[in-house]
Amino acid sequence: MALINPYINFNGNAEEAFLFYRSVFGGEFAKVMRFKDLSNADYPVAENEANKIMHIALPIGENILMANDVPQSLGRVSENENRSKISISAESREEANKLFNGLSAGGTIEMPIGDSPWGSYFGMFRDKYGIEWMVDYDPKYKGKITAG
Repeated sequence: MALINPYINFNGNAEEAFLFYRSVFGGEFAKVMRFKDLSNADYPVAENEANKIMHIALPIGENILMANDVPQSLGRVSENENRSKISISAESREEANKLFNGLSAGGTIEMPIGDSPWGSYFGMFRDKYGIEWMVDYDPKYKGKITAG
């Protein structure tokens, strides 16, 4: 079965965001590449972008959360115009609470975590980096996502 792995674009604070995400999810980064790692005569990197993240990956269960900083030459990412959310299927209410409370710290809660009308334990928020998340625990599926 294929896995879906979110990839997020940042405006220069990908490393800060991913240190925060790692503090909530735990684990270690599978990969961290900076723009300076690719710099050569054919692909010069501006000094002010050399230490920015070209690619970062944090394994979470069987999935990987990935990101990069968008170079200034490509323009700014509209952080408040994301039209997608990262959905987390927790394995317990306790895990759902831990992830919701950890990731939403400093952010904006759109729907407090609690029992939903459709029978799961659910909450939704935008984190302090502008990324939108949904946390869900459905005892029928215990952390497994289904197609409906």
